[in-house]
Amino acid sequence: MSIEEIALEAEDRMEKSVTLLTDQLRGIRTGRANVGLIESIRVDYYGSSTPLKQLANLSTPEPQQILIRPFDPSVIGDIVKAIQTSDIGLTPNSDGKAVRLNVPPLSVEQRKKLVGRVKDLAEEARISIRNIRRDANKQGDQEQTDKILTEDDLATCKEEIQNLTKKFESKVNDLADKKSAEVLES
Repeated sequence: MSIEEIALEAEDRMEKSVTLLTDQLRGIRTGRANVGLIESIRVDYYGSSTPLKQLANLSTPEPQQILIRPFDPSVIGDIVKAIQTSDIGLTPNSDGKAVRLNVPPLSVEQRKKLVGRVKDLAEEARISIRNIRRDANKQGDQEQTDKILTEDDLATCKEEIQNLTKKFESKVNDLADKKSAEVLES
């Protein structure tokens, strides 16, 4: 592998770590309703576990309410059960055609717990990025051992990988700071 290939593979994997973090942060509650809280809840639909966003139209008609309109009204009971067994802490109200979730304002204590969760998720993402850096550096070392890269090429490769690591850790920090600020605002 060339320096470019090693760096490109590392960058691709780091980008996936940041994308995963973004998806995880979308599911963390803030003071207002957000369909990201529920779109990944799995519903038992005819024997298969299906994400809620594939079974229903999700919207926020009011700042403190999420509206779920299933494409197939016969699945409402399964949706209600899936929401009740999930860990989001919201109680579904069903009228037979749609499910409404009222999102109550968060207490200061709940906000602090959520900020702690955001920090934990961000740290997991940073660890993932560092592991990718380690793997890419190992790949570079192996390429040098196999006489494909010179010492100078290896140094250049490691420098490029370190720059990628800093760039993606910075993205993770920005995402975490933004989400923490969003959770703490009332």
